[in-house]
Amino acid sequence: MGKSKKKVEIVFLACEETGDLNYTIRRKMGGEKLKLMKFSPRLRKHTLHVEKKKR
Repeated sequence: MGKSKKKVEIVFLACEETGDLNYTIRRKMGGEKLKLMKFSPRLRKHTLHVEKKKR
């Protein structure tokens, strides 16, 4: 019996104020969109980042 592969997706966290894609995250498929307070290097402060998929 072999190991089963878990389904993961790579998503990007984009700053709501500047639109920059600052972070990448690997997470399980599905679920709600992430909204996290993360550091924005351009603005040099913490801002809200939302999940985006790169196309």
